Amino acid sequence: MALENYRDLSTGGSDIGSGFQFEFYCQCCDRRWKSTFKPHRMGQFTGLLNRFAFLFTDMRTVGRATGNFADMGAGGAKDKAFQEALQRAESMYVECERCHHAVCSDCFDSRQNLCTDCVNKEREGQAAAQRQQAETAAHSCPSCHAPSTGGRFCAECGYDMASAFKSCPTCGAMAARNARFCGDCGHGF
Repeated sequence: MALENYRDLSTGGSDIGSGFQFEFYCQCCDRRWKSTFKPHRMGQFTGLLNRFAFLFTDMRTVGRATGNFADMGAGGAKDKAFQEALQRAESMYVECERCHHAVCSDCFDSRQNLCTDCVNKEREGQAAAQRQQAETAAHSCPSCHAPSTGGRFCAECGYDMASAFKSCPTCGAMAARNARFCGDCGHGF
């Protein structure tokens, strides 16, 4: 798994505080983890040299040259620091099978191999399907279970739907005979 949930906090080039650090974060709860700061010694040395060279006009070109040298060497050191941080972060974050987000262990359901966001979406989808199924069953013919088309009689078997359901005078939605309010518009019966 190649984690993409990170920010590069490295301070670069030829500066006294030059070094490499990366911050990883959970894509569900935004919990963060920072790798340890890995100083870039060549960058720090050239930063000192640049500050010293600034005092002397003849040494400015030397300072620029050593700064370019430090920048060239920073690539490999940065890659090494990133690989170490990535190896540690991979033990702290898990990838969701559905959305492929990297999440912390608190935001991961290991039984389903899903993050909590995907688990919640799945539950919401199941609840919506159950509501739809209940609504369809509530508006189906009690005799033959055919879906209601909204008329007084069942189109399949001729059952008198008015004995079990009533129609809202405001919006026309079907409701159970014993309902006190319309479930669609709130009209009181």
